[in-house]
Order: sequence, then C-alpha cells, then structure tokens
Amino acid sequence: MAITAQPTATKRVPMDSVRKTALAAGLLYLLTFISIPTLFLYGPVLNDPNWITGAGPDTPVIIGAILEVIVALAGVGTAVALYPVVKRQNEGIALGFVGSRTLEGAAIIAGVVSLMSLVTLRQAGVGTAALVTGQALVAGYNWFFLLGQSLMPVMNALLLGSLLYRSRLVPRVLPVVGFVGAGLLLASDVAVMFGLWERMSGPSGLLAIPIALWEFSLGVYLVVKGFKPSPITAGMTAANQRPGYRDKVAG
Repeated sequence: MAITAQPTATKRVPMDSVRKTALAAGLLYLLTFISIPTLFLYGPVLNDPNWITGAGPDTPVIIGAILEVIVALAGVGTAVALYPVVKRQNEGIALGFVGSRTLEGAAIIAGVVSLMSLVTLRQAGVGTAALVTGQALVAGYNWFFLLGQSLMPVMNALLLGSLLYRSRLVPRVLPVVGFVGAGLLLASDVAVMFGLWERMSGPSGLLAIPIALWEFSLGVYLVVKGFKPSPITAGMTAANQRPGYRDKVAG
C-alpha cells in the first residue's frame, strides 16, 4: 500500500525586535503626514483677519487641532522608537534628536492652544472688541508653526540623518535627501523671518518639498524594508538571543 506524504505546516517566523522597531518608527513617520488637511482646514481662520467676529462652523479648526495633536505625539514617538537603535551609533546625538522632536511637539501643541483660544473667543461672541486679540493669536500660531513645524525639522534631519548616514541603517541616499532638504528649508525659514516672502507662499511650499520627501521616504522604507543589516542590528539581534535576556526584559 502506497504511503502518501502529508503536507508539512509552514512555521511562521516571528518578527524580531529590530524589525518591530523599524516598523513602529516607519508607521509613526507616516502618521505625521495626517496633518496635511490643515492647510485647507485652517485657511479661513489664518487668512481672514476678521474671522473672530464672523459666523460659521468652527468644526474645521477643531478637526485640524486634533490632527495636529496626533502629529505632535507621533513625532515624539518616532524619536522614542528609534532611540534604542540609533543610540548605538552616538548616544549624545540620539538624545539630541529626542529633544528636538519633543520641542517640535511642544511648539505644535502651543500653536493648537492659540487657535483653540481663538475658537473659544469666537464662540463667546466677543465681537469687534477682540479683533486685535484674534490677530495676535493667529500671529502666535504662525510663529509657533515656523519655529516648531518648519525650523525644528531642519534640526531633526541633521541629527537623525547623520546617525543613519554613518550607521548605514538605511540607504545613504535617504539621509542625503534629508541634508539637502534641511538646507533648503532653513533658507526658506530665514527668508520668512526677514519678510522676503510669506510663510504660506509658493517659495515656502516649494522649498519644503525635499524635507517632506525625506521624512515620507524614510517612513515608507522602514515599514517595507526595515533596517539594513549592519553591526548595530547584528549586535541588537545577538543581545536579544542571549540566554535569559527575554526574562530580564520581561521582569
């Protein structure tokens, strides 16, 4: 009697901690792009100096504020997720990246507070007496945005880019894009500070594209590919496989 071979079940290989770290960081980077709709949601409040005295729904501003809070938390999350890996290249620079991301998140939250204060005054029906206050709150948001969501990404790209470039955890072309984007965005920020053009203008948007491309491509690469094999990842994998390591981490 012929004996038929039974199909063997395919054993699923569990995802190691290094891959999980890359996946988490990549997803958080992609989540930071959730604030793109605020360019349209905030349009009326930022462009109309009399918005505080007008009528109409406040929902777009509130939705935009929620999106920005998510971005602030996700931005800090990217630094926290990457820290255990990139600190093996240079702990001081890695800590600097965490600090710059945290400062960026704080500036985003401060900007949200400015706009939500404007919404509160409008809902209270303060009228024309609050025109100056409303314009001051909008100006505050614009400066928080410039220093937080525009200038700090320059620092982020330089700090994280240098770590990734030297460690070769990702293709070197990615941090190079970040370096180029950092230089262009810094030039744009300085131009805005000296009044050469507005924060919301064609030149500002054009010069911000490379830094956005750096962050988006980094997020996609980490999600799809993870970290490239390197002495850092090899060391982390070896540490994770040491006897008793998992028990020590769990405890």
